[in-house]
Amino acid sequence: MSSQTLFKFESQKVAKPYFVFALMLFVGQILFGLIMGLQYIIGDFLFPLLPFNVARMVHTNLLIVWLLFGFMGAAYYLIPEEADRELHSPKLAILMFWVFAAAGVLTILGYLFVPYATLAEMTGNNILATMGREFLEQPLPTKVGIVVVALAFLYNVGMTVLKGRKTAVNVVLMTGLIGLALLFLFAFYNPENLSRDKYYWWYVVHLWVEGVWELIMASILAYVLIKITGVDREVVEKWLYVIVALALISGILGTGHHYFWIGAPGVWLWVGSIFSTLEPLPFFVMVLFAFNMINRRRREHPNKAAAMWAMGTAVMAFLGAGVWGFLHTLAPVNYYTHGAQITAAHGHMAFYGAYAMIVMCIISYAMPKLRGIGEAPSNKAQIMELWGFWLMTISMVFITLFLTGAGVVEVWLRRLPESGAAMSFMDTQDQLMLFYWLRLISGVGFLIGLICYLLSFKKSLQTAADDRPVPLPAETA
Repeated sequence: MSSQTLFKFESQKVAKPYFVFALMLFVGQILFGLIMGLQYIIGDFLFPLLPFNVARMVHTNLLIVWLLFGFMGAAYYLIPEEADRELHSPKLAILMFWVFAAAGVLTILGYLFVPYATLAEMTGNNILATMGREFLEQPLPTKVGIVVVALAFLYNVGMTVLKGRKTAVNVVLMTGLIGLALLFLFAFYNPENLSRDKYYWWYVVHLWVEGVWELIMASILAYVLIKITGVDREVVEKWLYVIVALALISGILGTGHHYFWIGAPGVWLWVGSIFSTLEPLPFFVMVLFAFNMINRRRREHPNKAAAMWAMGTAVMAFLGAGVWGFLHTLAPVNYYTHGAQITAAHGHMAFYGAYAMIVMCIISYAMPKLRGIGEAPSNKAQIMELWGFWLMTISMVFITLFLTGAGVVEVWLRRLPESGAAMSFMDTQDQLMLFYWLRLISGVGFLIGLICYLLSFKKSLQTAADDRPVPLPAETA
C-alpha cells in the first residue's frame, strides 16, 4: 500500500519516531508513579536504591519530556499538511530526535545512578547554577541541549509555515511553540533571593501549562476535529480564536495565584484570585467547541477512537484544569489548602486531561496512516483502544477523587483542628493511608488502561486485510 494514499506529504513520516518514543517515556512515567504510590504507604520501599525524591524527579521529568516529544511529533505531522508543502528539513527533524532522545535518556540515568549533588558538580552547576528546582532539575548540559533542539525544531517548522500556507491552526500552534521555547529560557535564571526565584520560576511552570501549552492543545484539537468531522475550516477557526484569547488573558494574569505566599506584593492576592476564576473559561469553551463540531460533522470518519479522544480531552481538561483548579485558586481558600494533596489532585487530572489526552488523540488519528493501515485501525483494534481510553480516564477520575479526599482530611487535621492544636505532618499522613491505598489501586488500573492502549497498535497489524477500513484519498481540507 503506497503511503501517498494515506497522507499528503512524505515528510510527515518523521512524526512516527517522536510518537513511539513519547509512548515509551509515558510507560516509564506511570511505572515511577506507581513506585511513588507504594512509597507513600511503605516508606522504605526500594530505599536506599531509589529514594522518594529521585522517583518523584524521574516521574515529573518523564511527564514533561514525553509530552514535548508528543507536541513535536504533532507539529511535524500536521504542519506540512496545514502549510500544504513538505517539511523544510526531514533530516534535521530526525537528527534532533536522536539528540533529544539521547539527552533525555542520559539525564534520567544520571538521576537514577549518580547522587544529585555529584551530578551537579559533574555537569557544571558551579558555572551556572540552574539545578535543584522542582521540575527544572535537569543538569546544565541537558538544559542547553533542550534549547538547541528547540531552536532547530522551531527553525524547521517555522520555515515550513513561512514558505507555505498560513492557517489559524498552524499560526496558533507556532505561537504556542515559540512561547514554549522562549519561556524555558527562565530555567537558566536562578536568583539567590527565594522570592525572586519563585517569581520567575513560575514563568516556566505556570505559563507553560496554563498559557502557551493551551495554544498547542487547542490547535491540535482543531486540526483533528477538522479532519474527522469535515466541518468548514472557517467555523473551527472562529472557535479557535476565542479559545486562544481566553487562554492568554486568563492564563497570563492568572499566574498571580502562585504569588500569594512567596513575599510578592499584596496586589497579587486580588489579581491572582480574580483572573484565576476566569481560567476555566477557555476549557469550558473547548468542551462546547468539541461537541459542537462532532454534532455538526459532515462525514462519518472511520476512526471512532480518535473522535472519542478529542471529546474526552475537552471534558477532562475542563474538569481537571478548570473545575479542580478553581477549587483552591482563591486566596482565602488557598490560605488553607496550599501544599495539600488537593494540589496533587488538580495536577494529575489537569495534565492527563489537557495534555496527555491530546497527545494520545493525535497519535490515535495519525498512527494508522503512518503505519500504512489506512484512515483507521480495525474495529477490534479500536475496541481495544477504547478499553484503554475508559480504563485510563476512569482510573484518573478516581485518583483525583481520592487525592481530593486526602487533601480535605489533611487540611481539616493540620490547619482546621477542632482542638485548637494542629496535628503533625507525619501523624496526618497516617490518617490518610486509606486514600493512598485507593489511589495506588487506581494507578494500577491506569497502567492496565495504558497497556490496552498500546496493545491496540499490535492488534491493528494482526487484522486481516479485508477487516481493515478502506483508505480514502488524501484529504485536502
